[in-house]
Formats: sequence, C-alpha cells, structure tokens
Amino acid sequence: MANGSSNGSNGTTGRPWIRITTIVVLVLVLIGVYVHYRHRRIRVTVVKAAYQALSSSIATNGKVEPVQGFEAHAPLAVTVRRVLVKEGSQVTAGQLLLELDDARAKADVATAETRVKSAEERLANLKSGGTPQQLLLRRNDQEKTTSELQTAERHLAALQRLQQSGAASSEEVAAARDRLTRAQADQEQLQAPVRYSTPELTRAQGELSDARAALQASEDVLRQCDVRAPFAGTVYFLPAKAGAFVQIGDLLLQEADLSQLQVRAFVDEPEIGRLALGQTVRITWDALPGKFWQGTVASLPSTVINRGSRVVGEVLCRVDNTARLLLPNVNVNATIVSVSKENALSVPREAVREDATHSYVFVVEGGELRRRDVTLGIANLTHVEILNGIGVRDVIAVQSLSPSPLADGVAVKIVENPS
Repeated sequence: MANGSSNGSNGTTGRPWIRITTIVVLVLVLIGVYVHYRHRRIRVTVVKAAYQALSSSIATNGKVEPVQGFEAHAPLAVTVRRVLVKEGSQVTAGQLLLELDDARAKADVATAETRVKSAEERLANLKSGGTPQQLLLRRNDQEKTTSELQTAERHLAALQRLQQSGAASSEEVAAARDRLTRAQADQEQLQAPVRYSTPELTRAQGELSDARAALQASEDVLRQCDVRAPFAGTVYFLPAKAGAFVQIGDLLLQEADLSQLQVRAFVDEPEIGRLALGQTVRITWDALPGKFWQGTVASLPSTVINRGSRVVGEVLCRVDNTARLLLPNVNVNATIVSVSKENALSVPREAVREDATHSYVFVVEGGELRRRDVTLGIANLTHVEILNGIGVRDVIAVQSLSPSPLADGVAVKIVENPS
C-alpha cells in the first residue's frame, strides 16, 4: 500500500516537465520556420518602365446615318404609277425616281386656282367701288339724276319769269325750288365715291391670302407626285411598288450619298466631359469582322436623353465610307480616342497598387522590393502612364508567384527577366 502511494506521487510530479519540454520544442520549431521563411526570396514577375504611345478611349455603340440624306413620303393617299429605279441604283441630281397618280392633285390645283381668282375679283371690286354691274347701274342713276337736275333748273327759271309777270304764284316757285334742291342732293350722293368699310377690305384680303396659300400647298403636292433626286447618290431603300396604294405620309424611298456617312454614337453621361471636337473615332461592325472605319467627332451633345437603362449624350462622328461597305441604319461599335500621347512612360495596370492615399509600385533594387509612390496619367485597358515616381528602365514587380505577397523590403527572385 505504501509503495503504491509513493509511485502515484512521483508520476504526478513528473508531468510538468513533459509539458515544459514540449513547449520549448514547439517554440524552437516556430523560430526555425520564421528564420527560414524570413530569409527566403519570393518569386516575382517584373517589367521595365518604358516609353510608348498611349491613348485613353471611350468605348460605346452607335447607329449609322447618312450625312446627306433624302426621304420621299406620299403627299396624299394615292396609287404609285411607276417606279423607275431599284434599290442600289446610282442616281443623278434631278433624275425622276418614281411617279404617283396625280389626277386628284391636278383637280385640287384647279379648285385652288378658281378660289384665288374669285378672291382677287372680290378684293378688286371692293377697292373699285363694286362689281361691274353695280358700277353700270350707278352710272345710269347718275345720268338720270343729272337729267332731273337740269329739268328742275329750267322749270324753276321759267316759273320765276312767269312770277314777275304775275302768271305764276309764289307757291309754285317754292315747289320748283324744293324740287331743284332734292335733285341737287341726289346728284351729290351719287357722285360721292363708294367706300367699303375697313373690316370688309381686311376680310377680303384674308380670303385672298388663304386662297393663295391653299394654291401653293396644292401645287407642292402636285410636284411631289413626281419624285426626283435632289442630289446625286444611291437609292438604298425602296419600299414603294408600282400599282400599290399608299397612305399619306407613307415612306416611298430613301436616297443618300453613301461615300460620306456619320455615326450617332451614344456616350454615357459620366464620359461626356472627356469629349472634344476633332477627336479620332474608330468604327467596327460585327457584320464585317476585322474591318474598321476611321472618323472624327463632328458635334458634341447638347443634352442627355434616356436610352433604355442608360443616360447618354448623342455624338455625331463623320466617317469616310469611300468603299461603300458601311450601310445606313446599321448598329456599330464606336471607340472615341479622348486623349493620346506619343511618348508616355508607362507600366502594365496590374503593376500599380493603391492604398487610401496614394498609388504606388514596387521597384526591384538590390534584390529587394522598394515601394515608390507614383502619380498616374492617362490609361487604357492594359497600361497606365506614370508621370513621376520612377524612371525609364526601372524594374517593376508585377505579381508574386509565391504564397507571400509583395511588400516593401521583401527579398525577391525574378522569374521573368525584364525585356
């Protein structure tokens, strides 16, 4: 019994030494690992800062439009009489392209001409004092009144002579004098020029103006029944067919000079401030992969509009289409070069890092990384300009190929030699 108790007490007092030994071993192992990895070089890829042409661009989409375009629409509901061209036809200025049935238009012109003539006659009659028939009746009345006046004068003179010899009474003379007075008043009234009121003249002039405007409109419709090319170009869309009935306003054809087109590009609102007239534009069309067109910014947005889920400004870009491969109304991709620099000291974008206050890179010096704060300039999708902070041919760490990240003062092993 006594021996058993002694053995149990010895076992208990020996356990703390085991724990202490284990802890010491673990600490030594951790110290060894730390020392091992502290002096181990991490593997990195690098580049050299170099001067190169660099440009910043705005990538968006757009739609092709003619710079000089013409659309013919039906001026009234009518039948297409003849179509003299086809889609793709090259036409000259003034060439007759199609004809519409103009019978109704001619009838409308004749009706309008009659209305103008009637309005002109009415205004002329008002200014001259009446119609020819009214003027003739007035002249007859004037001649009759003149005759009556002369008769009254002779009768009064005769009675006055008879009164002197006592053959006529004073009452007869007074009656003759009254008759003369009435005849004189009638003559004065008929000899006074007829004057129509200002409202009547104004109304007649308004009717004439309306009639002339209606005539001009009907003549315009008649002219539009013969559709002619206003300039030399290409008929690129021709929905009208001979014998078909079209409604007023229906599109008949479209013509354009396809050698000069423009692209209406849709630039998102935050990018509008980067735009300027004359900037270079590169146009691509998915229908012709590998082909591109060069253009320039011809006009800047004057407002912004909602286009689907986007808020955009519309930019017109002139495009040279001498080969006539680009077509109106197609959707294209547009890349607008907002800033360009021939000799920009640049590095890959992935070599640049940022913290809360600065942009920086890691330069390899003496086998270790050294942080350099830098100022950035223009950038494209792959490279960014460095305005200051590094020099040409400096070796810049891009990424770590080891578990340890890039950090200031870390020893490195270059995996990819700088070019």
